[in-house]
Amino acid sequence: MPESFIISILQKQPRAFRVNPVQFREAVEEVKEMGFNPSTMKFAKAVHAVRSMSKSTWERKLNVYKKWGWTEDEVSMAFRIQPWCMTVSEEKIMRVMDFLVNKMGMESSLIKKHSILFSLSLEKRLIPRGLVLQVLLSKGLVKKNFKMHAYFECPEKTFLQKFVMIHEDEASELLKLYKGSLDSSK
Repeated sequence: MPESFIISILQKQPRAFRVNPVQFREAVEEVKEMGFNPSTMKFAKAVHAVRSMSKSTWERKLNVYKKWGWTEDEVSMAFRIQPWCMTVSEEKIMRVMDFLVNKMGMESSLIKKHSILFSLSLEKRLIPRGLVLQVLLSKGLVKKNFKMHAYFECPEKTFLQKFVMIHEDEASELLKLYKGSLDSSK
């Protein structure tokens, strides 16, 4: 693992290094076996994720994903894409899945390919953008088959430019709706 990654982890998560060396080595080996490249930052994040919870907590989170139709292999794939998807709480996994699948109509199978969505705030990003998206869809301003994950993942400035400001004339309430939803989440 490059020294710069170790320094980054040490700065952001110093507790990650306050572990039994044998357990740390086991976590490193486990992450290697999952197919992570030790020379990437994703490897470091995965080691931190594995080290941050007990095996029973890992299993409970795995079972939450399974409730949404994912297999163990699919959870592993999502973890390889975005290791933080296993560090969020079981409640957050349920809330994000419920929102994206039941309220926004996203396919559960698509979410596993974009597991970064679990690291985004429901109150400050997913729900406010979801409200705007529902208005855009109801007015026919976006097509139903567009890449919804990109809509939620894009940076704030891009989101405002591509989905709010561009439709200012057709849907002037969008900015007000979006800002109001953000303000109510504070």
